[in-house]
Amino acid sequence: MKTIFKNGNVIDGTGSEGRIADVMVDEGRIVAIGQIDVGVNEQVIDATGKIICPGFIDTHTHSDLSAIINPALSAKIRQGITTELLGQDGVALAPLPEEYIPAWRKNIAGLDGDTDKIDWKYKNTDGYLNLLASRHPATNLAYLVPHGNVRMEAMGLDGRPSTREDVAKMCQILERELKAGAFGLSTGLIYMPCAFGDTAEMIELCKVTAKYDGIFVVHQRSEADDIINSTQELIDIATATGVWLHISHMKVCGKKNWGLIDQMLGMLEQAQEKGIRISFDQYPYVAGSTMLGVILPPWVHSGGTDKLLERLASPELRAKMINDIQQGIPGWDNFIDFAGLDQIFVTSVKTAKNQDAVGLNLVQLGELRGKDPYNATFDLLFEEENAVGMVDFYGTEEHVIKFLCRPEQNVCTDGLMGAGKPHPRVFGAFPRVLGKYVREEGCLSWEAAIRKMTGKPAEVLGLQDRGLLKVGFAADIVMFDPNTIADMGTFVEPNQYPQGIEIVMVNGRIALINGTESYACSGTVIRKQY
Repeated sequence: MKTIFKNGNVIDGTGSEGRIADVMVDEGRIVAIGQIDVGVNEQVIDATGKIICPGFIDTHTHSDLSAIINPALSAKIRQGITTELLGQDGVALAPLPEEYIPAWRKNIAGLDGDTDKIDWKYKNTDGYLNLLASRHPATNLAYLVPHGNVRMEAMGLDGRPSTREDVAKMCQILERELKAGAFGLSTGLIYMPCAFGDTAEMIELCKVTAKYDGIFVVHQRSEADDIINSTQELIDIATATGVWLHISHMKVCGKKNWGLIDQMLGMLEQAQEKGIRISFDQYPYVAGSTMLGVILPPWVHSGGTDKLLERLASPELRAKMINDIQQGIPGWDNFIDFAGLDQIFVTSVKTAKNQDAVGLNLVQLGELRGKDPYNATFDLLFEEENAVGMVDFYGTEEHVIKFLCRPEQNVCTDGLMGAGKPHPRVFGAFPRVLGKYVREEGCLSWEAAIRKMTGKPAEVLGLQDRGLLKVGFAADIVMFDPNTIADMGTFVEPNQYPQGIEIVMVNGRIALINGTESYACSGTVIRKQY
C-alpha cells in the first residue's frame, strides 16, 4: 500500500527552504514529492501544520549491544532517529577473537553494557553485522572499525608502544574489517587500549582507512588542558593521510580551558583551507557521559580490566592513583580536575548491591559510604568490575550554541543505553535541538537544524540514498509538530521520551505513530560497498 503525507511543510535535508507539499512512499522508497492526487487503497496522513523531513541520522551512538538484545530501540525511534553509526570510541564489539571475550566484555561494559544472552562468538565485523541483521533492528545500523579491537587482536591489551610488525598486523586486520562493509575507523584516545597508540600508529591506520575512502572518527586525546596539542595531532594525521577527519562530540572541558575554544576552531579552519576534510558531531548539553573508570590514571588500565581490578585492590596503588589525580599527568584528561568530584554523577551499575549509588555525585557517594570520595569511588569500581556509568558537567550553554552553529557540526546523541539514570541525551538530543535551539532561542532555522540531522551526516558517512527527501531515496521519514516538539528528560529524571514527534517511518514502514510504537523493526544493516 502506498502512503501519502498530505499538505506538510516539506524540509528536505539540503538546507533549502521548506515548502508545502505531499510526499508519496511506495515499497520502501520515496516515489513522488509535490501535489499528489489520492488514489484507491492509499494510506493518507494529514500533515497540515506539521514538518515532514528525513529521518535523523545519529553519528555517535552506543546501541551496539542494545540493538541485539532489545532491537526495538525505543529511545532512538521515539526521537526520530532512523539511522545509527555504531563502533564508536575505538572500543566496541568487533572484531573479537574468542580468547579475549571475557576480558573485552569487562572493558566495554561501562559504554555498551554486557549480557549473557549471546555467546559473543561472532569473531569479526562480518559476523557481528550478520548477528545484528538477524535481530531485525528498528533503526538502520552502520559500523566503524574500532581501533582498540584491532589493536587487541594484533598485540593484546598491554599498555606498550606498537612495533613496526604490530602496526603491519593492525593494518591487515583493519583492511579485512573495512572490506566487510564498515564505514571507517574509530578511536578513543582516552580509552584503553587505544590510548597506548601513538600518532605514527594512527597515521598508518588512517592510510588504510583513506584507501577505502572511509572516515576517521575520533574521541581526541584531550578535550581539556591539552586540547591544542590534541587537535594538532588530528590535523597532522589527516594531513599525512588525506583521511576525512570527523571529531566526536566536540567540546572543551573545564573553565580554565574555555579560552582555548577560538584557537582550536581557528586551527580547524586553517586546515580546511588547505584541503583537509573536517567535520564533527555534538550533543546539545553542557554535560557528558562515559565510563566512570576514565577518572583513573592511564597506567591503571594497562593489561585490561582484570589488571585494573588487581590494582584497585592494592592500598599502595590506590594512594598513587589519588596522588596522580590530584597532581595531574601531562597529556592526560583528568576528569576530576576539570569537572570536580561534586560534578561527576553515577548513572548506572550492574549489581543490586550498589543501586543506591545511582544518581549520586562522588562527594555524596563518599558521604553515603562513610569514606573519602576517592576510596568510595574505587570501591564502587572494584565491586562493579568497572561497569559503572557516569555524567560529568564541563561546559556552558554559550559553548553549546557556538559549536551547534558551526558549519562542520552535525547532531548526535552519544547515548549510553544502559539502565539506571543515563544522560538525558539518550532520549532527547534531537528534539532538544529543534525545540530549544530552533523554536525557543532562534539559534538556527528549521531548515539549517534539520540539515545538521539528516543531509549533513549522510554526506559525512557517504550514504547514497538516505538523509534527504528525494525521489528514489529510502523512505526514512519523520513528521513532527513544530509547536510542541521538545525533549522532556532532565539530569534528575532522564528516562522520559520527547514530545512532538508524531510519525517515524523506517524504510517505508511506520515505526511510531501518535506516540505508539508499531515495532515494525524495519531497519537494515547498511554495509559500505567497496
